Amino acid sequence: MTVVFETILVANRGEIALRVIRTCKEMGIRTVAVHSTADKDSAHVRAADAAVQIGPGMPRKSYLSAPAVIEAALRTGADAIHPGYGFLSEDPDFAEICADNGLVFIGPRPEVLARLGDKSVARELMTDAGLPVLPGSPGTVDSAAEATDLAARIGFPLIIKAAAGGGGRGMTVVRRQSELLPAYRQTRATAQAVFGDNRVYLERFCDSARHIEVQVLADGHGSVLHLGERDCSVQRRHQKLIEESPGPGLHKELTAAMARAAVRGARAVGYTGAGTFEFLVHDEGFSFMEMNCRIQVEHPVTEAVFGVDLVREQILVAAGRALGFAQEDLVPRGAAVECRVNAEDPARNFAPCPGTLEEFVPPGGPFVRVDTHGYAGWRVPSQYDSLLAKVITWAPERDQALDRMDRSLAEFRIAGPGVHTTIPLLREVLADPAFRNGKHDTSFLDTRP
Repeated sequence: MTVVFETILVANRGEIALRVIRTCKEMGIRTVAVHSTADKDSAHVRAADAAVQIGPGMPRKSYLSAPAVIEAALRTGADAIHPGYGFLSEDPDFAEICADNGLVFIGPRPEVLARLGDKSVARELMTDAGLPVLPGSPGTVDSAAEATDLAARIGFPLIIKAAAGGGGRGMTVVRRQSELLPAYRQTRATAQAVFGDNRVYLERFCDSARHIEVQVLADGHGSVLHLGERDCSVQRRHQKLIEESPGPGLHKELTAAMARAAVRGARAVGYTGAGTFEFLVHDEGFSFMEMNCRIQVEHPVTEAVFGVDLVREQILVAAGRALGFAQEDLVPRGAAVECRVNAEDPARNFAPCPGTLEEFVPPGGPFVRVDTHGYAGWRVPSQYDSLLAKVITWAPERDQALDRMDRSLAEFRIAGPGVHTTIPLLREVLADPAFRNGKHDTSFLDTRP
């Protein structure tokens, strides 16, 4: 195929940086990695055609530093930047700076990022597009008195969310009136500290809901397609541990309605690229939560079921190409499961466990994919997310995919002084009858003995 970009700088680290670099290589595109001093020996640095150190280990002085990333791109002759997930991936200012410097940002347009990045504005946009949303505040809540008035109308339990939030951070569940004001003040303080924006909004909280999301792809030529749903209900502290596609036990009419809603929502805001609509499925149906304007951590389960390289499609769309397939071409096949292997100790409330990996042997076998940047001798840094690897298994039937996952996790050998992982917990979940039967929801881990 004709090369769409000569050089892409990957503005990220870890497994997602490595995953993007691999697709670029398959497309004949030169790659540039950026890294902090803490990541100088990281696998993504070794895999890229060129690498630039952009700062110290602290993220805000390296991976979150737009000037450092832009300078690296210009210095190395990059013509596009792939932001991965997290860091600068949903920063509209960064996307605009890219454009100002003649660099293609591989993602939605800055103005779309700005509107959807504000979760309270996204609620309003999707309401206008006809998507169902949970009862909540009409916008952000700017005072304790306003929070009190709105809580009386919404009822308890409710959840306070940071308008600029993401990644499961900046959210507080409030179950009774006495908790409201302390939670309101604390969530605003957290939002300011983490996102630099203290605005929050309120929404009804569902205790026993399924977290279901729909993958979409859209180009700049009017085509908006969906690639089915993912069930991401197994979570700890609002962060996902296991994802799968399709969602087990969901009626086809329900998932079809969610897919139509996602396409309608993406079309309404002029979305381009890969994106994800997150929904809650509850007794009354489903409700829009938020849209993620980037590639997701859990995208491989969709790739496994639909046979589409989502990063490749992101790159082609960013280059102005039309999607090369139609909705009727996207036929799901079988079932896929992803488990996140984190360097954490579940017995100590998922405390991060940085340290040197003396042994690191990923599993293999048929229909097993492992996305990881780990290797024996590498030191897991303390400054970043604790994700070590993603194990993805596929099979014609869900039970077989789960059995294959359990076998794969049993094979995975990770050892080092002080290093613990989530593998034992993941295997417990895989063996749990409720999970096996698709009867789990977002409270699953919280309610286990």
